[in-house]
Amino acid sequence: MSLLLDTHVFLWWIDGKPIPAPISAAIRNPLNAVWLSAASVWEIAIKASIGKLRLPGPAVDFVEEQRQRNRLGWLPIEPVALKQLESLPFLHRAPFDRLLIAQALAHDYELASSDGVFAQYPVKLC
Repeated sequence: MSLLLDTHVFLWWIDGKPIPAPISAAIRNPLNAVWLSAASVWEIAIKASIGKLRLPGPAVDFVEEQRQRNRLGWLPIEPVALKQLESLPFLHRAPFDRLLIAQALAHDYELASSDGVFAQYPVKLC
């Protein structure tokens, strides 16, 4: 399976905070490819720059170090996902979450999130 991490799941994972057991098991499963989106890095950088998130250094450097340490794949924002984004119903107001949903749909990935609104979309959830 290919699994795309929601931003909060990534942050909880690297911080050692509890996450739902099915998500934790999917991340730990060596047979799964686990991805981090450029959208999450963008969101983290914005939150760090406005003081909503404290990191030990520059956001992009911190996230890249954690991505490599946790062996997460890098998912860029590609036109196929942007096309999918354009066709999504406007059920979720958060732009980064909408982009993650679009990426998961475009690439047929499962989305690891505890955001209840995601279930309103035809995306596979972990």
